[in-house]
Amino acid sequence: MATPLTAVPGSDLLGVIMREHRDGLVSYAEKMLGDRGLAEDIAQEAIIRAWRNIDRLLGMEGSVRGWLFTVTRHLVIDGVRKPHARREIAGDAYNDPVSGTDGTEAVHNRLVVRPLLRKLSAEHRAVLVHIYLCDRTIQETAGILGVPVGTVKSRQHNALRKLRAAVRPEAA
Repeated sequence: MATPLTAVPGSDLLGVIMREHRDGLVSYAEKMLGDRGLAEDIAQEAIIRAWRNIDRLLGMEGSVRGWLFTVTRHLVIDGVRKPHARREIAGDAYNDPVSGTDGTEAVHNRLVVRPLLRKLSAEHRAVLVHIYLCDRTIQETAGILGVPVGTVKSRQHNALRKLRAAVRPEAA
């Protein structure tokens, strides 16, 4: 049962609200959003709003829990409606706009990567170029090279092992 806020000393109000309502708010928001991290952010914002409106909450006749759930629902709706709410899903490729514009990657590839790739056989080099430099999957690489997926995997493994040995001879 919820502790009446009027019975709690002022310095403990935020702690009581957090302890008694946070988990319920997170669960409620997560059911609507399907994203635990975003639900935790929304619950935190609802609690911050409760803290900012504590005088209003202390004087109201209704339930603090009901007020918090209403605020949470409104935050979820507002968040979903915002154009920037259509976020990338974790695991999608991230393109850093800075790294592609200054030419650093091209210089690094020319000075470091190319000489290392020359130390590999043509088959091993082709696999690494397709997978890492062309950003292809193992299945796509196998189709392009006309070899089985297992062959691509073993060539990738062996090529990386050879590159590690070339870069750090003590690791070999």
